[in-house]
Amino acid sequence: MNSAAGQSSEEGLANLAIDPDVLARELDAELLGDPLDEIDLDGLDVDELKVARECEAGLTWLQQGHEERLQGLRVFCEHRDARALPLLVPLLNEPCPVERMSAVYALGRNPCPIAVDLLLQLLRTDSNAYVRKATAWSLGNYADASVLDPLIHALQNDVAAVRLWASGSLAEAGGKSSESAQAAANQLLISLQIDSEPVVRSNCIWALGRLYQNLEEPLKNAMVEALIDVLLQEAEQSVRYEARVVLEQLESPQILKRLQQLSNEGLLA
Repeated sequence: MNSAAGQSSEEGLANLAIDPDVLARELDAELLGDPLDEIDLDGLDVDELKVARECEAGLTWLQQGHEERLQGLRVFCEHRDARALPLLVPLLNEPCPVERMSAVYALGRNPCPIAVDLLLQLLRTDSNAYVRKATAWSLGNYADASVLDPLIHALQNDVAAVRLWASGSLAEAGGKSSESAQAAANQLLISLQIDSEPVVRSNCIWALGRLYQNLEEPLKNAMVEALIDVLLQEAEQSVRYEARVVLEQLESPQILKRLQQLSNEGLLA
């Protein structure tokens, strides 16, 4: 993933730190302060007790009005609790796009098998790009489901913010088998060549790096050649940097030697 978005993805999409920050910014005008901040913890374990109390409060909030539901959704974007699942899934149908978006993020943190079909429907048809972007991220946590083709379609057709997260989630969806890795990598290579947004191209490179070990030899070679072409021809420095990082992380003596030769010849910036 590119340096702007990828640092938060090095431990896998399931551990991404970015979505609560995104959520906080997008909901800033609608969310109230957290009333649990003032709770007296009475000398007990601060972290465990705070999380437990936040989850208890979140479960209550999810069953109340709009403002309270937003508070509860914010809790479960940060914490995992299986008790929230039956309360989160119905919120995917809420008319308010902020609630739908928040429910999608929460179901990314708290994967729920019965939510997959609804999430895929949102990715295909929701009119709000924020909701679709959240869904593209969340589906990376449902890699065992049939999410590969919908994510490929989103990478081909949706707006840049959705394409960004679809490319990242393809690293997860494509990592479950060699066949899936081949399908994901083929589309990522195409998007690397044609996508108009540098940040999406960088994310495609990051995702290809994650898939590399599961690829068959011809596609591994094609990926390396594509990244070498990026180093030589890409106008955006951030995209070239991502390609260089991924190539070096492959730790192939042949690739490292080739990079050194290109550098010696003055062909690498």
